[in-house]
Amino acid sequence: MGRGRSEIKRIENPTQRQSTFYKRRDGLFKKARELAVLCDADLLLLLFSASGKLYHFLSPTVPSVREFVERYEATTHTKVWADIRQERRAELEKVGSMCDLLEKQLRFMTVDDGEEYTVPSLEALEHNLEAAMRKVRSEKDRKIGGEICYLQNIIRGRQEERYGLCDKIAHAQTLKDVECGSTSLSNGLDLKLGFN
Repeated sequence: MGRGRSEIKRIENPTQRQSTFYKRRDGLFKKARELAVLCDADLLLLLFSASGKLYHFLSPTVPSVREFVERYEATTHTKVWADIRQERRAELEKVGSMCDLLEKQLRFMTVDDGEEYTVPSLEALEHNLEAAMRKVRSEKDRKIGGEICYLQNIIRGRQEERYGLCDKIAHAQTLKDVECGSTSLSNGLDLKLGFN
């Protein structure tokens, strides 16, 4: 009698999960070895545990992981091992061109007394400065507007507090007046009735 199939879902109990991982990992590697030997297949199996530990299997006919991956790249026409130096060189060229552009823009935004400018370059400089001033004014207006809104909210809150306190004072005064009136009324009754 065979075992029934269990539902495939994440095992919640960490101890059972780890035990199942090790058992199934061993079974997976056993099957990989069998496949490599029986079918003369080149095989690379990489497995990371939940804790990040690496387990791997490489069939005996493959000299190294690098050669296996290079074969994969040649077959699929994709790059797994990217040449980091080449990527960095391209990145540096990109950053260098950005620096050149920024330096050019900076030179264009500053006026040097010793340098002679043409009318079009001065007009362009004036245009850039006006655009920069518009940005500065816009940011300043936005900040001031935010401050005004913040202060208006504070004033509104203080006014509401003031109105609330005035209501409490008026209510307390009314209660005091009622108390004083009832006391004087009861004193008057007491006097008339002769209790005092």
